[in-house]
Amino acid sequence: MGMTFDEARHFLSRTGFGGTPDEIRSLMRLDRDAAVAQALTIPTHKAQTPPPSWIDRLPPPPNERKHWSEIERKAFREARKQEGHELKSWWYRELLTTRSPLLERMTLLWHNHFTSSLRKVKWPPFLYQQNVLFRLHALGSFRTLLHAVAKNPAMLLYLDTQTSHKEHPNENFARDLFELFTLGEGQYTEQDIKQAARAFTGWHLDHRTGAFRIERHRHDDGRKEVLSKSGYFDGDDILSLTLEQPQVARTLARKLWHEFISDEPDSAEVDRLANLFRQKNYDIAALLNALLLTPHFWAPENRGCLIKSPVDLTIGTTRLFNLPIEEPLPFVRYGRRLGQDLFDPPNVKGWPGGTRWITTACLLDRTQMLHRAIRGHETGHVEGQGMGGRSHAHGATWLAMEPIGIIQTTLLPLSPVQPLAAREERGHAVRQLVLDPVYQLK
Repeated sequence: MGMTFDEARHFLSRTGFGGTPDEIRSLMRLDRDAAVAQALTIPTHKAQTPPPSWIDRLPPPPNERKHWSEIERKAFREARKQEGHELKSWWYRELLTTRSPLLERMTLLWHNHFTSSLRKVKWPPFLYQQNVLFRLHALGSFRTLLHAVAKNPAMLLYLDTQTSHKEHPNENFARDLFELFTLGEGQYTEQDIKQAARAFTGWHLDHRTGAFRIERHRHDDGRKEVLSKSGYFDGDDILSLTLEQPQVARTLARKLWHEFISDEPDSAEVDRLANLFRQKNYDIAALLNALLLTPHFWAPENRGCLIKSPVDLTIGTTRLFNLPIEEPLPFVRYGRRLGQDLFDPPNVKGWPGGTRWITTACLLDRTQMLHRAIRGHETGHVEGQGMGGRSHAHGATWLAMEPIGIIQTTLLPLSPVQPLAAREERGHAVRQLVLDPVYQLK
């Protein structure tokens, strides 16, 4: 038995960036199991947008940079700033054009889980490499992802593992490994952090090759006691030891619940999902498959209960309205103004999301963005200072062809705050629906 229009619409809004009436009707032919299986069938785990030309460059060695003049340093900073804009534009173009929206949504989720930022790392190619890593393992093994991201150049620099040695262990990575990446607060002790930090000493980024390596003379190879286990642990041992803790699976199950279902996880369901996750050896696709098939995901009370992130709002609106995009840099500007600057999360905890997406200033900017999107739909182009550059006429023909009732159900997850008047003029009805507060929900 297939899905209802509302069910298919809900599925596309949560696993991607929404869908047009035709896309919704196409999905209605599938039952829930088939729809989830289809969404999890990813043809490629590589971005289809060509990357910038500089992605393989290595940073100049520190001993070379220390001899630079102030003019050379300024030029270096300006070049990196420009590359940062190019990197953000690259990902926005992939988000706008991807045929695997669930893959991009999961890549964004891991970007906000294992945070790194251009402000701290200062070398865009390393952030590009990390983004590729997230996409590659987005629906794969969390075990593999954790071990890989711990050795990623951006992470080594962002959490200062690069500077950690046996005389002065840096605790940043060990602390965030336990608190943010795996166990959560209250599931470890300060002594666990101190001992684990010793295990990561000597982890190093080789500036000559851009590769991870261990500097043995800087590594503390002594005995350590971590999470009630004792041994001559190195960094990989600590990661494996951490993954033995049942709390890791609960942390990840709760995180995906917040992303895909609601802000209030069901404890019993989270435990069930966590147990399955551990049984499947941390297979992310298996966890997500089970999550998307829970009655809670499909429950009417869980529709329209999440606030769209800036990426949801800008990418979803542009895709839904089929707005023409020649230059994605305006999306970078909007992302920054709306509080979600890709590749530059605010801190190691990432974007908090939820109601914190909505501030007085951001709400005004969201409304302004939507006004520009509506004008772009009505005129067939998008203003250069708005969503993107001028282009040939595009637009969503379904907004001119579908009954008003279908348009409302497609655009809004719930009834509008301000109901449409009877025989409302079509253009005015579309504007009213897009500017309704419910459009901010998914």
